[in-house]
Amino acid sequence: MEEPSFEKHSLEKRPQQGAPGSAPAPAPPALRASDADRDRFADILRNAMAEGRITAEEHSERIGEVYRAKTLGELEPLVSDLPQAGRAEPAAPARPYEASAYSPGAAPAENLVAVFGGATRKGRWRVSRRTNAFALFGGIEIDLTEAVFEQQEIVINATAVFGGIEIRVPENVTLRSTGTGIFGGFDVKTVEAPDPDAPVVSLTGFAVFGGVDAKPKRGKRLKNLRAGG
Repeated sequence: MEEPSFEKHSLEKRPQQGAPGSAPAPAPPALRASDADRDRFADILRNAMAEGRITAEEHSERIGEVYRAKTLGELEPLVSDLPQAGRAEPAAPARPYEASAYSPGAAPAENLVAVFGGATRKGRWRVSRRTNAFALFGGIEIDLTEAVFEQQEIVINATAVFGGIEIRVPENVTLRSTGTGIFGGFDVKTVEAPDPDAPVVSLTGFAVFGGVDAKPKRGKRLKNLRAGG
């Protein structure tokens, strides 16, 4: 009587494995997006605007959606009409401000919280790529007029609930907004810098029975060190 072949059955049940070095399966659209994912898609949009593929208005609208997105599935459509949408290779700006060059790395996000109190960030400080500001029955002041920009584009996510957030930027940077006021004010004086290499400050978030106020500070300009000014 022939004995059953256990080796044959075990091989039949064993799942087939992909060849070494094969590409991994794409991430599920419902996978939660990280801050690094959002920054990667923001780089794609920035490069597309620099190449003239999208307008400044389109960039402002899409960048707001990028930083509101919760899943990768929400991020993908925002760049689906752009070339090399899966990659984001930051361009190397030729005219850096307040640093020898924009840094290709992403600094950790910075959090400013004021609850029944205050928080201030001003003077000479290095700006993170993303700053989260939350004011609840309190006030926050963010002054970028003497800050060091190590990335060309930074995002400030401002949330004011029965509180206030004040943001001041140099006159020669770009200031954009996609924020919303709900029984409150989200007042941003948007500016497009004439220099395409100037830093870009994108403001997003909302104000509920509170206020967010952002505008350039008169007489304050970032220095272009390479130009000697």
